[in-house]
Amino acid sequence: MSAATYRAVQATGGGKLELVERPRLTPGPGQVLLTVEACGICHTDTLTVEGGFPGLTHPRVPGHEVVGRIAAVGAQVSARWQVGQRVGVGFLSGRCGECESCRRGDFVNCANQALTGIHHDGGYAEQMLAPAQGLVAIPEELSAAEAAPLLCAGITTFNALRKSSARPGELVAIQGVGGLGHLGVQFARHMGFRTAAIARGQGKRKLALELGAHHYIDSEAEDPAQALQRLGGASVIVATAANPASMGPLMSGLKPQGRLVIVGAGAEPLKIDVSSLLFGERSIAGSNTGTPVEAEDMLSFSLLRDIRARIETVPLERAAEGYARMLRNEARFRMVLTTGA
Repeated sequence: MSAATYRAVQATGGGKLELVERPRLTPGPGQVLLTVEACGICHTDTLTVEGGFPGLTHPRVPGHEVVGRIAAVGAQVSARWQVGQRVGVGFLSGRCGECESCRRGDFVNCANQALTGIHHDGGYAEQMLAPAQGLVAIPEELSAAEAAPLLCAGITTFNALRKSSARPGELVAIQGVGGLGHLGVQFARHMGFRTAAIARGQGKRKLALELGAHHYIDSEAEDPAQALQRLGGASVIVATAANPASMGPLMSGLKPQGRLVIVGAGAEPLKIDVSSLLFGERSIAGSNTGTPVEAEDMLSFSLLRDIRARIETVPLERAAEGYARMLRNEARFRMVLTTGA
């Protein structure tokens, strides 16, 4: 990065990423300029890179797990945010403040929510403009690379559990021990739940138990719903795998009035046996990341309980390689870009 330019990796459509030089940025009203230190690579970035989001225009810089330091502050920005401060930006980067949801304080479901890396350029870059209302204060005790994936995978699984009806001591299941699930297992254990991890094969048993699972269920060797019922039935199952076909059969593993909470996204429809909903009064819900202050709560909890993402780092110029590893499900378990800042 020279005084006049910065490097960015932009998506041009059709799955292509290219490294370019762009003119240096200046923050406008309500914005801050970040010097990006790290940015996680998330499966949701496919919406930008592959061009799957309605109305998306290319070129667009992906990336919504961004950590950096404030390099400049625009007009109309609260004194809370100062030059040199370490901050982060997640997927939900700004609310309109005028829609029905905003007026009721439900900022996650703002009808005009700005999405980082989709509606404005994200963090696959050395610099980034960020709306101040979407900023997350990042504790100095966390490195940038450690904090980055927590701003999406972390807050998603944390909120799915914290906002659930499960109470300490009850059985909670995490389906999938991957990018989301390996964090979900840690949060569930440290929130005081009796934690069951569900994954295919025996390959992740050792890791799941190391992360804090009390039980491991191999979905290839046994029916996971039946296994959960033998444990007494789950109060909550958090489905993190990007495979809706694997979620529906889990419903009968819930105890009466239990809930299946879906955080993993997949293109296929979700199929449910209606009788498993009716008999037992079970339910299904989705959970969509969280607000900046909720992300700060999650980071504080992660520090308190020593919860961390398992990461692999690659430099910014190898973003296409890191993205490809994520797509092939080869990352163990979150890919993070670093800029050297």
